[in-house]
Amino acid sequence: MIVRDLHDPTYVRTVCGPTWTSRRLLLAHDGMGFSLHDTIIHAGSETRMHYKHHLESVYCISGEGEIEELDNGRVHQIRPGVVYALDRHDRHVLRAHSELRLVCTFNPPLTGHETHGPDGAYPPAVVVAGTEVGR
Repeated sequence: MIVRDLHDPTYVRTVCGPTWTSRRLLLAHDGMGFSLHDTIIHAGSETRMHYKHHLESVYCISGEGEIEELDNGRVHQIRPGVVYALDRHDRHVLRAHSELRLVCTFNPPLTGHETHGPDGAYPPAVVVAGTEVGR
């Protein structure tokens, strides 16, 4: 059994970008087949992303914002109780009208060190001896 406490820094890896802070609770080395993150998106920010190598699902637990699908221009409102899944490696923009708190999962799982590259993607996972690790 794996038990983690968001407030215990010895168990949680925090990674920050210009518009977000991600507390990474479950990672590739945990062997669950996905990673789990508690992520804060800063109020008033806009983040362009394109997870070319990962699938992501996101559940909003607080705040308000919107996500725009860049390939078709559709805009979806984000508020507590809304989930979205980037099941087709969708290019998107996430706008936070207020601070957003999101629970995110990634497949393949992240290792904990990843940040967005200039293209908005995390680097691809690398499989070494049957275990996924990030580059």
